[in-house]
Amino acid sequence: MSRIQSILEKAERDGAVRRVQTIDQAGTSARAFEAPRPITHRHEDSAHPAPETRPARSVRSTGLDRNLVAVLAPGAPAAEQYRALRTRVAHADHGRPLNVILVTSPGRREGKSLTAANLALTMAQNFQSRICIVDADLRHSSLHTLFGVEESVGLADVLVGKAVLADALVGLDDQQIAMLPAGAHPLHPAELLGSTAMRRTIDTLRTQFDRVIIDAPAAGPLADVGILAPLVDGVVLVVQAGVTTKPAIQEAVTTIGAAKFLGVVLNDMVAAGS
Repeated sequence: MSRIQSILEKAERDGAVRRVQTIDQAGTSARAFEAPRPITHRHEDSAHPAPETRPARSVRSTGLDRNLVAVLAPGAPAAEQYRALRTRVAHADHGRPLNVILVTSPGRREGKSLTAANLALTMAQNFQSRICIVDADLRHSSLHTLFGVEESVGLADVLVGKAVLADALVGLDDQQIAMLPAGAHPLHPAELLGSTAMRRTIDTLRTQFDRVIIDAPAAGPLADVGILAPLVDGVVLVVQAGVTTKPAIQEAVTTIGAAKFLGVVLNDMVAAGS
C-alpha cells in the first residue's frame, strides 16, 4: 500500500473524508475522496440567474488529447467516474455556492490539468450549463494543448491590459464549453495572479458562467495557489499514488486552507501529465 493510500485510508477511518468512486484518466484506476458536505441547491436554481454575455469567439480543435475521456469515450467507466465527481462537487456546497473551483496538486505532473479538463467537459454536458475552464498556470500552461487549439491571447494578456476578457475567451467547436487560455508567459506570474485585475476577472466570469474551473499551478513550492485560494469557492487537490509524499500533501492542504479544501482525487497513473 502506498503512502498516499495509507494516509487517505486513515483519514477515511477517522471520518475526515468520504470515499467516492474511481476516476480513471487513461484506463487505470484512481480513487477520489472528498470532505462530506450537505446537499444544497446549485447556482442555476437561484432566483437571480447570471446575465447573458457575448458569445466567446469560436475556434476549431485540431484534436482533443486522448485522455479527455469525458468526450472521447463517454460510455467508458472512466467517463462515468468523472460524472460521479461532477455530482459530488455539485453536492458539496456546504451552504454556499461552489461556482469557482480551483484544481491543483502538490507538485507537477500529477494529473491536475487532465482532471480539470475532464471535470469541466463533464459539467458542460449538463443541459444548458455554462462552463468555463481557465488556464491559470502561467508558468507551465497546457490546456491549449489538451484541447488542440493554437496558443493565443489569454489570461496573462488580460491581466496586463493587452487584451479584454471578451476577446481572450474562446468557445470550442462541438463542445459546450468556453476556455480562457493562459496567454503569454509573464515575467512575474504570482504578482499577476494576486492583482486586482485577477479578482475582477474572476468576478466577471462568475456573472457569465454557472461554473468556472481553474487549472492552477502546483501548490508547492510556489506562492500561486496561496494567492488564488481566497478568490475561489473551493479547491480540489490531485495527488499521484505512490509518488506524492505525506509532507507534500500536508503542505498543500495548509496552503489551500481548511475552509476552501473540498477533497482529494487520488490518481494512479504512472505519467499523469501536468
